[in-house]
Amino acid sequence: MADLNGRESVSLNGEPVVKRAREHVQLSTSLRIPKEPQNKVTVVLGAQWGDEGKGKVVDLLAMDADIVCRCQGGNNAGHTVVVDSVEYDFHLLPSGVLNKKATSFIGNGVVIHLPGLFEEAEKNLQKGKGLQGWEERLKISERAHIVFNFHQAVDGIQEQQRQQQEGKNLGTTKKGIGPAYSSKAARNGLRVCDLVSDFSVFEDKCLAEHYKRMYPKLNINIEEELEQLKGFAERLRPLVTDGVYFMHKALTGPSKKILVEGANAALLDIDFGTYPFVTSSNCTVGGVCTGLGVPPSYVGRVYGVVKAYTTRVGVGAFPTEQDNDIGELLQSRGREFGVTTGRRRRCGWLDLVLVRYAHMVNGFSAIALTKLDILDTLPEIKVGVAYKVDGEPLPSFPGGVSSFWFYFHSIVLSLKCLFSTFR
Repeated sequence: MADLNGRESVSLNGEPVVKRAREHVQLSTSLRIPKEPQNKVTVVLGAQWGDEGKGKVVDLLAMDADIVCRCQGGNNAGHTVVVDSVEYDFHLLPSGVLNKKATSFIGNGVVIHLPGLFEEAEKNLQKGKGLQGWEERLKISERAHIVFNFHQAVDGIQEQQRQQQEGKNLGTTKKGIGPAYSSKAARNGLRVCDLVSDFSVFEDKCLAEHYKRMYPKLNINIEEELEQLKGFAERLRPLVTDGVYFMHKALTGPSKKILVEGANAALLDIDFGTYPFVTSSNCTVGGVCTGLGVPPSYVGRVYGVVKAYTTRVGVGAFPTEQDNDIGELLQSRGREFGVTTGRRRRCGWLDLVLVRYAHMVNGFSAIALTKLDILDTLPEIKVGVAYKVDGEPLPSFPGGVSSFWFYFHSIVLSLKCLFSTFR
C-alpha cells in the first residue's frame, strides 16, 4: 500500500506490501497530505458538572483572541464576566463578544432561541458599554437550529410529567434545549438558513401543530411567534454565514488566535455524562469538531476548568456531596446560585475520580483551578480519590452511576467515596 504522495507503506496487518508497477497519476493539490495547520483552536471546557468558572478563564484568553466561538448548547448555559466592575451575564452570546477587536461566532452545534438572544444583548447593553456594536462583530452559522417558544413550553410539560414519577425529573432549565435537539435528531427541525430564506416555506414547515397533537395542554400562539421571527429575520440576515467556510478560512489563512468557549461540562455530556441527568449536547472535546465543522487535527490546546470543590444543579449522582454544614459553607462563601435558573447549587468536596474521567475523555493539555480561596477558612479539606461499592473498589467512574445511585444507594449497596485529607 502506498500513501497519497507515493511513499511505500505496509498493509493493515503489518505485512510488507508486494511491490507492483505503479501508475503515474498526477494528484491534485487538494488530494495531497495537508501540511501542519497554520492555526489551531484553543478550547476551554468544564471538567465537572458546570459552573467551574469557564467564563473567567475564557475572558482572560479572549482579551487577545481574534475569534471566540460557541459550539454547542443554547441559552441553558450561563457565564458571568466582570469588566471594569460591570457584571455581564451571557447565555447564548460568546463572552468574547466583549472584546471589540474579536469576531464572535455561534456554530452549527448551538440551538438558538432568537428572542432570548436579542433580549440577552439588550440587557447587557443596559449594564455598560461592553456590548456596544455587538451585531457588527457576531457571526452565526446558517446551519444552527432554532429553538421555538413551543420547544420551551414542551420542555416544561415534559419536566412536569417526570416530576410525577419519583426520581425521574431531570431538573432541566426549561429553555427548550432538549426538545430542540430532539427535533434536530428527528430531522424535522428548522435552521437559521430556513428563517432567512423564503419565509412562506419556513411557515409551512413549522412544527407547532405537530406538538399540539402530542401535547393537548400546550398553550401557544404560533401566529404571534411567527410574526416575531419574521422581524428577527431581518436583523439576523447580516449576521448569518456559512460556518464551515468561515472556520476553514480562519484556520488556514493568516495567523489568528481562535478560542472555543465550551458550555455546560464533561459530566453533563449527553454521551459521557451522568445519564440521564445530563444536557442534550456533547460538551466534551468531540462537540468542538461537530459543532463548528472543525477537523480534529485543528484542535490545539484543551484547557479543563476545575473548581476546587464540586457543585451540581438539580438532581443526579453526586458521590462527594456534603449535605451538612460544610455544604452550606461552600454554598454561601462561593455564592453558588445558577446564573440561568437562580437555583441553589448542591456542594461537596473535590472529586478527583470524575476529574480524571473527564481528562480521559477530553485529553486536557492543562487544568485551570478556580475558587481555591473559598476553602481558606476550613481547617482541613478533603478530596475524593476513589469509589467503593459494597467494599469493592471501582477502577473508574461508572457509566451507570446515576441509576445505581437512585435505586440502590439507600437499599442494599452503598457507594462510598474514599477521601484524602489536607491541612
